[in-house]
Amino acid sequence: TNTWRRQRLDLSGNTRNWFLPGIPDSHRNFIGEGQRCLLSIPNAGANRTAHHSLGRFFSQSSQPLGEKVTPLLLSSAGHHFCAWNVPTVRSLRTSPSLQAAPVPLFWLVVKPAQKLLAIILGRSIRNWWKALPPNKRELLKESARKNKWKILLGVSGLGVVFVMFYFTHLEETPITGRARLLVFGKEHFRELSQMEYEMWMEEFKNQMLPETDARYQVVERVVGHLSESNKDIPEVAALEWVIHVVDEPGVNAFVLPNGQVFVFTGLLEAVSDIHQLSFILGHEIAHAVLEHAAEKASLVHFLDFLSLIFLTMIWAICPRDSLAVVGQWIQSKLQEFMFDRPYSRTLEAEADKVGLQFAAKACVDVRASSVFWQQMELAETIQGQPKIPEWLSTHPSHENRAEHLDRLIPQALKIRESCNCPSLSGPDPRLIFRLNMQHLLESSKHRETPNSTKQDLSKPKLDFAHT
Repeated sequence: TNTWRRQRLDLSGNTRNWFLPGIPDSHRNFIGEGQRCLLSIPNAGANRTAHHSLGRFFSQSSQPLGEKVTPLLLSSAGHHFCAWNVPTVRSLRTSPSLQAAPVPLFWLVVKPAQKLLAIILGRSIRNWWKALPPNKRELLKESARKNKWKILLGVSGLGVVFVMFYFTHLEETPITGRARLLVFGKEHFRELSQMEYEMWMEEFKNQMLPETDARYQVVERVVGHLSESNKDIPEVAALEWVIHVVDEPGVNAFVLPNGQVFVFTGLLEAVSDIHQLSFILGHEIAHAVLEHAAEKASLVHFLDFLSLIFLTMIWAICPRDSLAVVGQWIQSKLQEFMFDRPYSRTLEAEADKVGLQFAAKACVDVRASSVFWQQMELAETIQGQPKIPEWLSTHPSHENRAEHLDRLIPQALKIRESCNCPSLSGPDPRLIFRLNMQHLLESSKHRETPNSTKQDLSKPKLDFAHT
C-alpha cells in the first residue's frame, strides 16, 4: 500500500521554542481575524525521512508545551499577542467513517497477481522453447524473419495504445498547472485513503491527545489559519481538515488525501518556532491539495503495468531461474532509481513551493522555512550521520532543500506583501542561524580536551536564543 500512502515528514528532534521572532509591532497578530488574504496563487513551477535528534541547539524556552502550559505567545519587540483568543475555524471536525468499496481492494489483490502471472507466462515460454525440436526452432526463426515487419507493426501498435492511454489520462495539477498522469478515479482513491485513515486511527487510538490539550490547540489553530487564509483555492476549501495530535516522541507529520492531519508531539518539540511549524504543515497540506498521493500511485501503477512486458521477456529469455531473478531485481531497481525516486523528489519540491505560498498568504515569516532544513543538516553533521546521496533518496537533501527554499523566499515575501500582511521586524532568522552555528563551532573548540585533537560534538550543551 506504499504507493498511495501519505506523503510524510519524519524528522527527529528535541528542541522546544514557542516564542516567535519576526512579528511586527502591530495590533494584528499572526492568527488575527483581520489577516485574510484571498489571493489566488499564480501558476508556477518536508519530507525526507531521517532519524536524528536536534538536541537543544535552537531552544529558546526550556518550558515544554504541555497540557498546563500558558497560552502560546507571539512576540516581537516586547509585544505579545495571545493566540488562544482567536476563534477556531469550525470546519475542523472528525469525519464519519466510510465503508470502502471493493474496487480499491480489487487493485490491492490484482497487483501482485499480475507479476506472478507474468513470471509464469515467461517461464512457460522458455520451457516451451527448450522442448521444441531443433528443426521446429529453425522454422519459427525463419518465419519471424519473413514477418519481421508485421511483428514490428504489432509492437508499434501496442506502444501507440500505451501512449494514447497516457495522454488521455493527463490532468492539470491544481495551483501549479503541471500536467500529470491520474489513473485512479478520485472516488476510488478517497476510499483507499479512508482505509489508510482507519488503519492509523486503530494504531494510534490510545495516543490521541484530547481537544483540550494545549498542543492540540496549537496545531488546530495553525491548520485552521492556513486553511482560512487559502480558502479562495477550491481544493483547500473542499477538504475538511481533521486534526489528530499523537502523543509520540517521533517527529512525524503527514496529511492524508482526505484532509486528515496527523502531527506527532515530537514535531512540536522539534520546531524552533511557530513559523517553522506553519511551513511544515503547509507543506503537508500542499501534498493533499495537489493530490500527490494519487499522482504517485498512478505513475507507479502505470510503470508496473509496463514492466509486466519486460518481466515476461526476462523470464522467457534467461536460460535459468536464478538469472531471471537477478534480471527481475535489476529491472525493479532501474525503475526505482530512474523513475520512482526522482519523481518523488519532484513532488516534494513542488509541495515545498506551494506550502511556502500557503504560509505566505497566512502572514507567516517564510524566511524560517529554510532555517528548519539547515537545522536538520547541522544536526546530522553534529551526530556524524553518514550523508546519503540524494539520488538514493525519495526526498531532496536537507542542504538542497534549504537552498531551493531560499530561492523561493523572495517570491513568497511578495505574496505575503500583496496580502497586506504586517511587515517583518527584527533580524532575518537565517542570519540568526548562521551566527548560532558559528557560536556552536567556537564553543565546541573551547570544550576540546588537551589529550584529544578531535572535537566532541556528539553532546553539545548549548542553548541558542533569538535576539
